[in-house]
This record gives sequence, C-alpha cells and structure tokens, in this order.
Amino acid sequence: MMSERIIRYSIWIYLGIFFAYLLGPLVIMSITAFNSPTFPRATPWECLTFEWFSALFQDQRILNGIKNSIIVGLGTVILSVSMGLAGALMLTQIWPKLRATYYTIIIAPILIPGVVLGISTLVFWDRINRMLGLGADSFLSNGLFLTIIGQSTFIASYCLLVLVARLQRYDLALTEAALDLGASHAQAFRKILLPFMRPAIASAAVLAFLASFENYNTTTFTFGEYPTLTIELAQKVRYGITPAISALAFIIVALTVFFALINESKIKRKEQVMEARKNATVAELSKGVKVPGFLSGNPAAIVLVLFCIGSVAVVGTATAYSPDQCIARVKEQKQIEAEERIKELRRKRDADNLKKFKGVFDPDEISPEEEEAPKQDNNSGFGGVFDPNALSGDDDAQDGSDASGGDESGNNSGFGGVFDPNNLNSD
Repeated sequence: MMSERIIRYSIWIYLGIFFAYLLGPLVIMSITAFNSPTFPRATPWECLTFEWFSALFQDQRILNGIKNSIIVGLGTVILSVSMGLAGALMLTQIWPKLRATYYTIIIAPILIPGVVLGISTLVFWDRINRMLGLGADSFLSNGLFLTIIGQSTFIASYCLLVLVARLQRYDLALTEAALDLGASHAQAFRKILLPFMRPAIASAAVLAFLASFENYNTTTFTFGEYPTLTIELAQKVRYGITPAISALAFIIVALTVFFALINESKIKRKEQVMEARKNATVAELSKGVKVPGFLSGNPAAIVLVLFCIGSVAVVGTATAYSPDQCIARVKEQKQIEAEERIKELRRKRDADNLKKFKGVFDPDEISPEEEEAPKQDNNSGFGGVFDPNALSGDDDAQDGSDASGGDESGNNSGFGGVFDPNNLNSD
C-alpha cells in the first residue's frame, strides 16, 4: 500500500517537473510581454504595460516577416499535402517487395539536415535557371518559390506518415464496389476515398503549416528578398531585442491554445451527439435526438469560454490603463539609485587614494627616537660645508706645515678652496 502511494506521488512529481520544463519558458516569456523594461525580463517587476503589443504592430519588419511566413506556409501546405497523399497512395499500391525500398527513399529527407537541403535547393534551381537562360529576376530565383520548394522536400515526408497511418485503415472493397457500380476512378477517389482521408489531410495540413512557419535552417539559404518571421527574429536577436518579441510569442501561444480548445470542444461535441443517437429509441430518432448543451459535459468548451472572457478583459484593460505614472515613478527611483551608486563609488575612490597616500608618507610611522634626536649645533655660517669645530690639533699642525712648505696653488688661506682671497680683483 505504501509502495503504491510512493509510486503515485513519484509519477505526479515527474509530470509536474516535465510540464514545468516544457511550459516554463513560454510562461516566463509571456510575463515579460507585460513588464515595462526595454529588455525582456520577468524580474524585477516594474510596471504593468501593454505598449509592447502596440510596438509589435508598428514594426514593419516583423509584420512583413509574418506575411511572408503565411504565404510560404500556405504554399508549402498545398505542395506537401499533395505530394504526401500521392506518396501514401503509391506506398499502399506498390509491389510489396519494393515497398520497403520506396518507404526508405521517401522518408530519407527527414534525416537530412536542413542546412544541406537549403544549400542543395539553392544550387539546383540556380543551375536550372542558367540552363534555361533566364535572368536573376526570374521566378526560379524568387525567394518565395525557393523557400516553398526547399521546405516541401522534407515536410512532404511528415505529411506522408500522417496520411499512411489513416490509409492503412481504409477498406479497398469500397473503391472496388464503386467501380463495379459504374463509377470512374476519379469519382471513386473524390466521393469515397477523399472523404475518408479528410481528417488525416487536415492534420497533415496543420502539421505542414506549423513546420513551415517555424523553419529556419532551410529558409536561411533560400529566402532571398522575402525574409520570413524566423529570419527577422534571428536578425533582431543578433542586434538586440525588445519585449515586442515576447508580445509576439504571447499572441502565438494564445492563438495555439484557442484553436486547440476549439478542436477539442468540437471532438467532444461529436462524441456527445453520437452517444445520444446511439442510446436513442426509434421514436426519438424520428422526432429528433435531444442533444445536451454545448457546455454540458464539455470541459474544453468551458475553458474556451473562460479563455474568451479573459481575452476580452485583457483587451479592455489595455485600452483603459495607462502606465505613464508608474513608469515615471520607476525612472525617478532608478535615478536616485544611480546617484547613490555614484556617491558610493566616489567615497570608495577617495578611501583608496587616502590609503595610497599613507603608503608613501605616514607621519604616524615616525618613531619617538627619531623625533627626539638632538640636532647638531653648527655655528659656522657656511651651512656644514666648513665646520671649524671639527678641526683637531693635528689638523692645525698639518696646515701649518703645509703653509711653511709652500702651496702649489698659492692659496695661504685656511678655507681649503672654499673661499680664496687671492681671487678678489683690485676692485
């Protein structure tokens, strides 16, 4: 019993860590879209603001990138789903011995790096353009065309996998029965096979659009003069970003959640209708099956309604709220803090200079013996150059002998050349 409880708690802890790791960055980035600093950050929180959403819609480069991404995404969806459906039909009808080889070939683009696909697409279509003698402004050199072709080379493989999974549950007897009843192959495909494949086609289309919208490795070599959103974001990150990017991420996450809730509520609604018809009697079927309400037993629909109410509340708050006073107060506080830091740095610099000065001369380091040392009494007016007190008797005798013996310099003065009276002129 205790072991089962530990296992249950461990599973919940693991799920919590997993979803925190998965959704944590999205939550943090969404929070930075509503913070006032010019650089995206969640802490410290300064002021609630919606100005980054308006800055996003005023950024023409981002808007142009979104437009190009949508165009490329739609083109990639059309081309990839078409190739994926054709490949799936071929895979189910090909000779069984060649099926494994064919499957390996059509799945190989998924394993090839996107950089290689981008370079190969650019080089290949450039050669084709030169062989046809077309100029650099032809459609074969157009960035949108090259990007759609480059992305479709591997996105078509994803679509094929989705469509094959659905096609494996298809009963070929339905097509054969339609052909026996006089329908052509085109009619059997359009009226029998295509309706059966419609859910898989929709899923493949959504997958293809999302894969195209977020692709960067292949697009960076083929976009030409039509940069997509990922290219624009990469360039902005290189030169510095603003919370407007966080606002864009918040909008994308909100739209993703919105459409996911719509899809989930529709699926739940279909299940409720089928369950009601299954349990209905013949009389109820003839009169019409009573279906429960849209919100009854449909948690996704309830969350969808709450999400819409929250979105309306946020938009209403954004139109009525002004963060100018809060931003001005934060700027004033930052200015005060900057002045305090400057004063602190000045005090620290003065303290360092005082320490350096004390290291050169410090009056406190003078010993008492040096202060009380007696000064020599020099009665000579020559400032220590000549000290008559330092002369001894021997020195006087020696001077006398030198004077009697004659001095080569002719200097009979006892000042030793410091003062020579012979150098005085007649004046």
